[in-house]
Amino acid sequence: MGFYDYSVPNTKGEEVSMKDFEGKVVMVVNTATGCGFTPQYEDIENIYEEFHDKGFEVVDVPCNQFAGQTPGTDEEIHEFCTLKYNTQFPQMKKSDVNGENQLPLFEYLKSQKGFEGFGKGAKALAMSAMLKTIDKDYKNNPNIKWNFTKFIIDRKGEVVARFEPTASMNEVKKCVESLI
Repeated sequence: MGFYDYSVPNTKGEEVSMKDFEGKVVMVVNTATGCGFTPQYEDIENIYEEFHDKGFEVVDVPCNQFAGQTPGTDEEIHEFCTLKYNTQFPQMKKSDVNGENQLPLFEYLKSQKGFEGFGKGAKALAMSAMLKTIDKDYKNNPNIKWNFTKFIIDRKGEVVARFEPTASMNEVKKCVESLI
């Protein structure tokens, strides 16, 4: 199966097929409203606004699996994002991205682009130290490690990049821009 064979539920519980995004560049991201990385919503919205008319889409999947940092209902999450960050991209139903109840789309994405590390810098070191206390073997599995992990899919439906939350949003933007 490929990217276009999957779907995710929207906030109304209706399935949104990834086939709807065929021929577009897509960012699939698990998000949270109460995380240190939450301000990335602003960067994601800016990238969306800049490239949406050129064929860029965002699939935002709120997730409460990481320290309970997305406690609200789908409606509360949507209201927070639109009021605080003026988000215009579609938001999906709050869902799991790891474990037995994970969305099949995330199982597929992780199989295509596994975890390759957090990079360098203070945030990367902090994430590594924190995760070692949660999962000593975190480096050796493809699981989503934290909120705001981003997968970039090209116009052919290939998963071309995975960006951990510690990655520079400028790097993410450059990747998207190179595919537009």
